[in-house]
Amino acid sequence: MSALFLRTLRDDPADAEVPSHRLLVRAGYIRRSAPGVYSWLPLGLKVFRNVEAVVRQEMDAMGAQEILLPALLPREPYETTGRWAEYGDALFRLKDRKGADMMLGPTHEEMFTQVVKGEYSSYKDLPTILYQVQTKYRDEERPRAGLLRGREFVMKDSYSFDLDEAGLQASYDKHRATYQRIFDRLGVEYVIVAATSGAMGGSASEEFLAVCDVGEDTFVRSTESDYAANVEAVVTPVPAPVAFDSLPEATVRDTGDTPTIDTLVDWANSALDGEYTAADTLKNVMVKIRKPGGKWEITAVAVPGDRDVDPKRLEAAVEPSEVELLDDADFAANPSLVKGYIGPKGVQRAGFTYLVDPRVVDGTSWITGADEKGKHYTGLVAGRDFTADGVIEAASVRDGDPSPDGKGVLESAKGIEIGHIFQLGRKYTDAFELDVLGENGKPVRATMGSYGLGVSRMIAVLAEQMHDEKGLRWPREVAPFDVHLVIANKDEAAVAGAQQLADDLDAAGLSILFDDRKASPGVKFKDAELLGMPVVVVVGRGWANGTVEIRDRFTGDAAEAAVDGATDAVLAAVRG
Repeated sequence: MSALFLRTLRDDPADAEVPSHRLLVRAGYIRRSAPGVYSWLPLGLKVFRNVEAVVRQEMDAMGAQEILLPALLPREPYETTGRWAEYGDALFRLKDRKGADMMLGPTHEEMFTQVVKGEYSSYKDLPTILYQVQTKYRDEERPRAGLLRGREFVMKDSYSFDLDEAGLQASYDKHRATYQRIFDRLGVEYVIVAATSGAMGGSASEEFLAVCDVGEDTFVRSTESDYAANVEAVVTPVPAPVAFDSLPEATVRDTGDTPTIDTLVDWANSALDGEYTAADTLKNVMVKIRKPGGKWEITAVAVPGDRDVDPKRLEAAVEPSEVELLDDADFAANPSLVKGYIGPKGVQRAGFTYLVDPRVVDGTSWITGADEKGKHYTGLVAGRDFTADGVIEAASVRDGDPSPDGKGVLESAKGIEIGHIFQLGRKYTDAFELDVLGENGKPVRATMGSYGLGVSRMIAVLAEQMHDEKGLRWPREVAPFDVHLVIANKDEAAVAGAQQLADDLDAAGLSILFDDRKASPGVKFKDAELLGMPVVVVVGRGWANGTVEIRDRFTGDAAEAAVDGATDAVLAAVRG
């Protein structure tokens, strides 16, 4: 350690929001170079390479072949698929000296498709699975949490090319099992959840989420089945339509100053017969949506008043379009939209799109805006008094909602996305006309799968899940060193003995971080706890009595071992 390029910090970095960011910087594993961009120092790079090795071993074992494509990419392939525009401001765009448009690759479906098209032409060439471990770039508006949401990151992305749907399913299942082996080897606590495909396109899609309180992804799972889904992918169970022949006519009522759901419910309970809750009201949230390359279009999203519009679910529902809430300028330009009193009739009368939550089925009766200040409808019935232009999954999902599979109710948790697998189908092979000659002599359009795994993010995930109040705790599979050997005794014989023990452990095949610094035992112990090697060996006061101390960083257990048998004892501790 006296020669190691390392400087540990006693204080947390000012911009650290989550434990992994705080500890990886304090322990000298990474250093910030720019917002969302980090340098890997020796210890951090060792962990990174170890994670990378696990990923490569399992990918190679499943029969995938590694290639490496450039990170600097031309515009044309992404223009062909529409993603040059779809990625919006998240794409790093640049021009070369001749004025040609280039980009820093956020993902490589287009490039892999072109590579296979250029090399393969026969059904005999397929199936094939190619992968790379490559740096990706996305211009995050608000990079945060260190390695968890950066603008430059490393991902393993792989792509399968098959002749038919059965082949695609086999490749998808193979990746699913491989990901499980990778995450099991790394010791990550994770769940597999149904997900949306987003800008990637395709059909079936699942995410691997590391369970973590600081995660940006919310997922839900059933209390009585194995159903689990990202909230963006939850499909609302649709109630049966209600007969409305006998329902009274809708009435416009003076409701006074009632621009919020709470004030409207208070009015209803004071002015109407019966008991009312927010669930009896219909909330109309005004947004504007813009398709790639198009113009903003005003749209109402109607949800039961006891729920909010979930921004992530809304974004997923309209992707790849952009979506924003209407601002004051938008309302000023559209005076027919009376804030706090908007209803379906006024929205459609103004020529805007009106989308409803799946629970707003025919026959349901609502209290909702009458498009005049201080006025609301009571008894406005869907399917009789208004007809929606469509249905949208945008309402918040909450604990206790019925599970979409009909078994139990949902409970929510937070997670960090560490892998995402897609059945892309023919979106990209159609765009580039990737055909091979079939067995019958006719062209066959190949079908694709896409499979991403966050390599650099995994280091942060391991730090999040496995740290304690003292510092990092690396699993043996990825730790920078097997053993952290600390000299906590200035006696010449102890120093010489520690050096000999280090040599013996090295000869036995272990990697050793040897703390030979002229620092106090307290400083050395704190650094050992912060750096997080799985086994810490202390040559301290016990040396005079013929013993060394062996500490398990995960459990905190410590045991003495005789000096004569120390090598074997440490080997046993490392191997568990």
